[in-house]
Amino acid sequence: VVHLLSDNRWAGRSQRQASLRSVAARPLTSTGATGFRKGMNNTKTTPSRSVPKGKLHVVEVALEAAGTAIALVDTLPSKYRSLADQVIRAASSVPANLAEGRGRSGKDRQYHFRVALGSAREVDVHLRLLRSIGTVDRQKAERAVELFDRVRAMTWRLLHPRR
Repeated sequence: VVHLLSDNRWAGRSQRQASLRSVAARPLTSTGATGFRKGMNNTKTTPSRSVPKGKLHVVEVALEAAGTAIALVDTLPSKYRSLADQVIRAASSVPANLAEGRGRSGKDRQYHFRVALGSAREVDVHLRLLRSIGTVDRQKAERAVELFDRVRAMTWRLLHPRR
């Protein structure tokens, strides 16, 4: 039992302050009227996760998409090297941010998912540009664009869950 203030210091205090003293004097394991344990760590009152436990499937798809995109730009001529570097950075950012967001909660989780979505959009634009100027294999570029489209759709659903 912890006594924060002696009884004589509580003389003349209001009824509410006196009742707070009695609560403060109880041990933390008390399950009395205040119900310290009532809602704490109780599975019945713990909110469900918006993302299920276990692997996040979108991370696996994002890894495949990033690998495809990085392999695609690896053989670009030197005059397109800066564009290839942007593709590599953005493509590797997508699965990294999805995985990091998976381990976070609240607004921090949403932030990482939004960053991943933005990076997936960036890779999509770069790949479409490279495909249109004919510097990459058209079929492989289309496959990478399809994978990133799928990643964007899955990430959008993480950000906007159905209720």
